[in-house]
Amino acid sequence: MHIHVAEHPLISQKLTALRDERTDSIAFRALTDELVILLSYEATRGLRTVPCEVVTPVAPASGVDLASPMPLVVPILRAGLGMLAGMMRLLPNAEVGFLGMVRNHESLVATTYAERLPNDLSGRQCFVLDPMLATGGTLVAAIELLFARGATDVTAICLLAAPEGIRRVQDSFGDRVDVTIVTAGLDEKLTDRGYIYPGLGDAGDRLFGSAGY
Repeated sequence: MHIHVAEHPLISQKLTALRDERTDSIAFRALTDELVILLSYEATRGLRTVPCEVVTPVAPASGVDLASPMPLVVPILRAGLGMLAGMMRLLPNAEVGFLGMVRNHESLVATTYAERLPNDLSGRQCFVLDPMLATGGTLVAAIELLFARGATDVTAICLLAAPEGIRRVQDSFGDRVDVTIVTAGLDEKLTDRGYIYPGLGDAGDRLFGSAGY
């Protein structure tokens, strides 16, 4: 497993603004969009390409195109939806799958309530969008599902991570499969309620409000 904490002044500044409790949902969504574009740039460094030839106005030139099959982007509902637009701006040719998962607030165990994913992910590079890597249960369950369908290369993009979540993913996959986590920050710890500390609160609520909860 590989961990990449993206260090860049723009990433740090946008993450700081996301943490601020005074940042309303409108600004929070815009900042998330901008931050995900920056994180996606880091996360796609290993994107598979194939050689190609083009003709410029001056002469032929060698270049690259994205390899087939196209990458699959998988936001984990609902908070992951707030990261999708930024990712698709950088990778518009990708396909999108959806995975609905909910964490029990008492047991902190994640369960799947909806999914729309290809049955065969053989040869597909998969990018999972999950704002908060807290206990790690949701992300582990999502990655296990992708590998069960044939994926061999999964990258998770998270706004924030906690050491406990990183350890959970490491313990679950180790180095036996290709898993990468790209995050804007690694925080201090989890609270007793499973929130990242100091964190930024509940990402889903801050993106979309608390309707229905």
